[in-house]
Amino acid sequence: MAGPPRRTARAGHPARPGHGGVRPGYRAAALVFAVGMAGATLPTPLYGLYRAELGFSELTVTLVFAVYGLSVIGTLLFAGDLSDRFGRRPVLLLALGCSAASDLCFLLEGGLPLLYAGRAASGVSAGLLSGAATAAVLELAPPGGEKRAGFAATAANMGGLGCGPLLAGVLAQYAPAPLRTPFLAHLALLALVVPLAAALPETVDRARRTDRARPDHRRQDRRRERRPRERPRSVAVPPGVRGVFVPAATAAFTGFALLGLFTAVAPAFLSETLGERNHAVTGAVVFSVFLASTLGQSLTGRLGVRRALPTGCLVLVAGLLLVGGSLAAESLPLLLAGALIGGFGQGLAFRAALTSVGSAAPPAHRAATISAFFVVAYVGISLPIVGVGALSLPLGLRDAGMLFTAVFTVAALTVALLLARAPRAGKE
Repeated sequence: MAGPPRRTARAGHPARPGHGGVRPGYRAAALVFAVGMAGATLPTPLYGLYRAELGFSELTVTLVFAVYGLSVIGTLLFAGDLSDRFGRRPVLLLALGCSAASDLCFLLEGGLPLLYAGRAASGVSAGLLSGAATAAVLELAPPGGEKRAGFAATAANMGGLGCGPLLAGVLAQYAPAPLRTPFLAHLALLALVVPLAAALPETVDRARRTDRARPDHRRQDRRRERRPRERPRSVAVPPGVRGVFVPAATAAFTGFALLGLFTAVAPAFLSETLGERNHAVTGAVVFSVFLASTLGQSLTGRLGVRRALPTGCLVLVAGLLLVGGSLAAESLPLLLAGALIGGFGQGLAFRAALTSVGSAAPPAHRAATISAFFVVAYVGISLPIVGVGALSLPLGLRDAGMLFTAVFTVAALTVALLLARAPRAGKE
């Protein structure tokens, strides 16, 4: 049975079938995305306080980070296509619920078990948001607004990740209850965006809802047809997309490695080596790399994807060299310069990579393809965090950070040269 006719939607505000009025568009979805992702990095400037309170080592901090990274990757691997099957809006609401559960774990924190549980819930939230929210923002773009929506999606991702440490650092330094107030503030933000997420138009094909009006034998036939396709496609990359996916995901891997390296090294380096104990300063330094990433994303459209991918990787190389130099010279100005330049290069390449993958992916598998892209990216962000923490015991924090900086500098330079020789990766 055919469903009711669709109403004409205003630009940027697609209407749901059978519902009148203007609905929130891609900007609202981007706001939901940003608030959800802020929870993923909220604890970053607070680990020094947890170490003092609970008396754990730098290796334990690494393990807490590792729980988050494994949760993100596991969610992307096993539930990356969830919103392709059940809709963007339900998955967004589930992700926000997981983010709230993470905040509650930190609020009730009485030892390491709840810290691990909080980071695991945060990782599930980030994994769900990475695919579903990116797809929702892109799909809610009005005709002709695809480039703006692409920027909104990547800016919400990086901007949200950057605002988490800034918010937590300022509140931990200047508000009472430094280990409670940041999470209460984030819970309040979540309460504001949950109704917005619930009001977003659904962009996934409604064939399953239409099935309810069909005879039972037809529904059973369709279920038989769907069942074998759904199981393996959580992070599937359709064959026609692989030529775009491989260079884009490789660029994302190296860019996210900078973010992981920076997140792993900067807070401890500031406090232990430079003697900077102000949590607001720590949060602002970490925020700077994500802010620069957002600025880099704003210029991707002017350069075009083909030029932005290799150019971003080359700028990223310069940033990594500065970060390595800052560790060797124990210099805060060099660290900030590395954050700004490296973050700018990461943002330039990241938006180009995500735009090319999102545009090339077929709508029925868009979230699954984007989730595969983020699996590669989050492996990149996790390796330096785990590696630096493990190597800091025998080598010390500075030498471990310098070793990983050298490795990823070579990797980023190699990717940049390969991309420069393969100009067909992506679309203008």
